[in-house]
Amino acid sequence: MRDFAEWLSRFKDSISDYAYYADFAKVHRNVDAIKVELNILNSLIGSQHIEKDFDDILAQYPQVLRCIPLLLAVRANEIYAIDGDGEYLFSFRQMNYSTEDYKMFMRKTGLFNLLEKHIISSLVDYATGVETGLNSNGRKNRGGHLMENLVESYLKKAGLILDETYFKEMTRTAIEAKWLIDLSEISNQGKSEKRFDFVVKTANTIYAIETNFYSVGGSKLNETARSYKNLAQEASRIPGFVFVWFTDGRGWNSARHNLEETFDVVEHVYNIDDMENGIMRRIFV
Repeated sequence: MRDFAEWLSRFKDSISDYAYYADFAKVHRNVDAIKVELNILNSLIGSQHIEKDFDDILAQYPQVLRCIPLLLAVRANEIYAIDGDGEYLFSFRQMNYSTEDYKMFMRKTGLFNLLEKHIISSLVDYATGVETGLNSNGRKNRGGHLMENLVESYLKKAGLILDETYFKEMTRTAIEAKWLIDLSEISNQGKSEKRFDFVVKTANTIYAIETNFYSVGGSKLNETARSYKNLAQEASRIPGFVFVWFTDGRGWNSARHNLEETFDVVEHVYNIDDMENGIMRRIFV
């Protein structure tokens, strides 16, 4: 018998990997998409007649407008602004106001000052920095996959092979169709669908795997623990089918009682420490 308190004490504060902080491939991809326009606007850096030069650029290359929102760290094709001079909704996909209005926008937002005072020396470099900052907003989405990625790395380390011995994001109906098994016990008699993060297939057993990591607490954790407890009990009534749950994170401290109830009745619930100590091989190989 495992000791719950000792097991919980090994939960981790974070599982952020190196790619979590910035997706530089995406950053460079986004900047490359407007690099031509940025280089055209580079001619305004240090300009002695920036408004006239901006006039000339817009006349020849109106497409430069598409890169301006990024210079203000805005991820949109339209920007709203209002002051004593009026209310505007500037489009940067296609000019919807006069050149004078766009010059007013550049002046009032401070972009002309940024360029003519030579505060920056390259708009491509500047845009790369802005994109990196905006990209940090995607950490929540990247964080949602960190536990999945970690579990998958241990599946591979145990010798399992994608689409041969383990499968990603399989639905209940896909499992039923592939291995001709009846999973109505976990689907409210076929009325609901369920998708598992991973499925491992051994000679005699189908293992359906869920993964999650909670760095902070909340009411959701209590519901998660109850839900997976019920799922494991339903799965136990299906011959050759086993539910496995990998979870971790200090957030569970706020819901430890519900987690302990699940831990006491679910045979296959594991944390990262269990994976580090070879649980994958003991279960699946």
